[in-house]
Parts: sequence; structure tokens; C-alpha cells
Amino acid sequence: MALAEFSWDTSRNRFAFSNIGVTGSKLSDEVLIGNARWFIIFRWGVIGILILFQIVAVIASDTLTEAGITHQQGWPLAITLILCLANIACIYALDSRRQSRYNSPSINIWAQIIIDLLCLSVVVHFVGSIATPAPFFYVLHIALSCIFFSAMESLIVAILVCLMYAIVLLIETPLLFLSPQSVLIASGTSGINPHKIDILSWMFTLDVLFVIVWYVVSRLAIVVRTREHQLLDAYEQISRAQVEKDRYAVLMTHQLKAPLDAIRSKINLIKGDYCGEVSPEIKDVILKIDYRASGMAGLILDVLKLERLKAAARSENAREHVNIAAVIHKCVDKLSPIASSRQIDVKVSIEDFVVEGIRNQMEILFENIISNAIAYSYNGASIEIASSIDRQTLSTVVTVTDHGIGIGEKDLPHIFDEYFYTPRAVLHNRTSSGIGLSIVKTVAENNKLQIKVSSEPNRGTAFSVVFQGVRSASVAEKSVQKPGSPVVHPATPQAGSLEPTG
Repeated sequence: MALAEFSWDTSRNRFAFSNIGVTGSKLSDEVLIGNARWFIIFRWGVIGILILFQIVAVIASDTLTEAGITHQQGWPLAITLILCLANIACIYALDSRRQSRYNSPSINIWAQIIIDLLCLSVVVHFVGSIATPAPFFYVLHIALSCIFFSAMESLIVAILVCLMYAIVLLIETPLLFLSPQSVLIASGTSGINPHKIDILSWMFTLDVLFVIVWYVVSRLAIVVRTREHQLLDAYEQISRAQVEKDRYAVLMTHQLKAPLDAIRSKINLIKGDYCGEVSPEIKDVILKIDYRASGMAGLILDVLKLERLKAAARSENAREHVNIAAVIHKCVDKLSPIASSRQIDVKVSIEDFVVEGIRNQMEILFENIISNAIAYSYNGASIEIASSIDRQTLSTVVTVTDHGIGIGEKDLPHIFDEYFYTPRAVLHNRTSSGIGLSIVKTVAENNKLQIKVSSEPNRGTAFSVVFQGVRSASVAEKSVQKPGSPVVHPATPQAGSLEPTG
């Protein structure tokens, strides 16, 4: 059995870079907020490492001393406390304070970087500024500043790193930057201290490394941002072309609809013998024309419906509380004559629950799924519509299962593509427009739904629609009895095979 999951999230930006990417030489505020939160998460990890170091220092203090790490009982705890307070302050500034000139995402990240550099300098001092690789952690902040900021701002961070490392070395060796004031009395002895030369060489080497890292990463960041600009421009061009294509499709569809309606009205006049009697041969031809014209009319209506749904996705829609059981019963009632003509039994077992969505679009979604199940079922088969509520995650899965021709594994990933249909589907349903499931996809996008499809050829197909944030119909009805909050009331149970069993 083939299984596929489809999930669409149209948060107006279909790609990560769309509209929230780069603005000028630096990232936009929305991206900076995400980076600031990532920085906070990273700092929690550092805090965990410091706590672990504190534990190791207590257990194996002698081992750390042999490794060249000077452990002072208080500094890891102090650094941990400072980082915790910094994290709490940054979270408070992001979540609880309104953005202003002095509380912007850029300032938030700047504050985090400066606090981190100060704390890292303390760590480098106590762990070892030369004997251990601790100073190389400065490189991380230089790289991150190149990603978060413009080239000039990241250069400022690189200069700060060089200054802080120099201050650490100066604290450890107070006379590091002073010229010798006297020469040793012993003959043949120079006044230049080899240890001082080693420290200065090490500092100069690391400073060069910091500048090289800044230059390389900042150049790469500029290249990446330029590519993001190009991708954003290309995406906007594609979006504009798609809108123009949709408008052209609507225009052509409207132009086709009027003459087609005239043709069908004339055909109905001939079929009703209002134009005089016609021979059986001509009547047979007329019926074939009417059959094809009916399929064309259905295609036109589907195209118009699809374009209306796409237009709805580009505008703000008023959402309301929708009773899904009522929607499904309404769709089943509408399609029951078609199912009865083929002796197909539709069994409904739906619990009462309410979701927030666009009511008429929910009806379109289930009408298309159920009509597909009827169209591709064998005569005399059955269709089951059932729901399963997960009260812990507040999610519900509504599954429409048919016992028809099924879908091949290679075709399953493409079923939501516009105008896609398989040869087997055409042989079973010649009136298919190929865009019914495209309409379902657009509704799912507009309402942020997930759809799972499982199918086996000649055994049947199951469409499962996943709803999040569901509520009991009775609870929702009581909580929304306020002006401006419409509620779709549940329909009364239907008789026969359409009556809910659970």
C-alpha cells in the first residue's frame, strides 16, 4: 500500500527568504529575532557546559590543574549566573517589551555578543589564555556577527575581540606592553624577555587569525545575501507571472462559458423536441455533444472555483467556528443521488467537533474528496467517513475511505498537481477535469490543514484530513455567543446509512 503525507503552510512566505530576508546590508528584524532566539538557546547549552565543568572541578580538581586549567571556586558559578540573567533579560526584551529605538532585535543581539565576549574573556583568563585552545572560541562570535550584521558592524566585533584578548594577556602579564627600563647586570644577558616575545607572537598570530576569519566569513555572508536578493527577485517575478496566468485563465474561462451555455441551451431545446422531431441518429449525436459539453461546463466551473480559492489565499479571510460533522452531512446529502444511482452506500461516523476555518471552503474540500470517492468506486461498493479525536493534542483526523480503483505508488505524489490524472482514472471517469484535488490542496493551504493519502490499486483509497486545535461543539457554541463570532450549528442526523454511528 502506498502512503503519502501532504502539508501546506501559507504564512504568506513560501520560502524562508521571501519578504523577510535581507534588507540592504543587514538582515531584517524578523530574521534577527529568530537569530536572537537561537543565540539564547545556544547560551543555555553553554550554561549547561559550565555547570558540568563546575561538577568536574569539584570531583577532579587535581586533574584540571595538571592540564593547565587554573580553577577558582567562584568564577564558573559567577559566569553561569551572569549568563542566566542575560538570557532572562533578552527573553523579556523580545517577548514582553514593545520594540523601540532602544529595544530592537539588533541591539538585543549586540548586547548578547558583548556579554558573551566579556564572559568568554573571564573564562579564557582562568582556563588559560595560551596553554589551552579557549581563545579560539572568540572565532565563533566573529563568525556569528558576520552572519547577523553588516561587514562594518562585524569588523567592530572583530576589533573588540582583539582588544579583549589583549586585555586578558595584559592582566596576566602586567609588563607585557612596556619596554624594559634596565639591562641585567650579568654580562652577555639581554634585556628582552623570551616569554614576553612568545606571548606577543601568540597574540599577534591570533589577531591575524581573527581578522582573516572576519574577512572570509563576511565575504561569504555578502555573497549569500546577494544570492538571497536574486532568489527573492526571481520568486517575485514568478509570483507575478502566476497571478497574470491566473487572471488570463479566468478571462478565457469566462469567454468560453457564455457560448458554451448557449450551445447547451440549444441542445436542450433539440432534446426536448422544441425544434421539431429529429432522427434517432441525429439525437444520438446530440446526446454525445451534450455529454462532452457537460464535461466542459464542469471544467469551467472548477477552474473558476480554483481561481476564486487562490484569490482568497491572497487576501484576509474572516474565519469562523465550523462544525465539521454538519459540513460532512451537508456534502453527503448533496452527493447522495449520485451515490444512489450507482448503488454506493455512504456510511458516516463523525463525532461533533468544531474548528476555526472558512466554512464554504471546508464544504468545497469535503465535497471534492467525497465526490472523488464516489466517482472512482466500483458500483455497489461502500464509502466510510469516520473521525478520530486525540483529546491530548486537540487534533482530529477525518478519513474518507473508498473501495475503488486506487492510486498507483508512482502517481500518488502528483495527485494534487493541476490537471493531473492517470490513464486508469480517465477510463473510469471520463468527465474528470483534473483539478478537483488541486482545489482540495488550495483549501488545505488556506486553512492550514494536513492531508494524508494511502492507496492500493484495485483495493481503494483513504484520504485523511488532519485538523489542529479542535474543540467540542457544545463548548465552542457556549464560548462564542458574542457579537461578531458566527458559529455553524450542527445539522440534525440523517436517516438510514448516513446516520452517525459514533
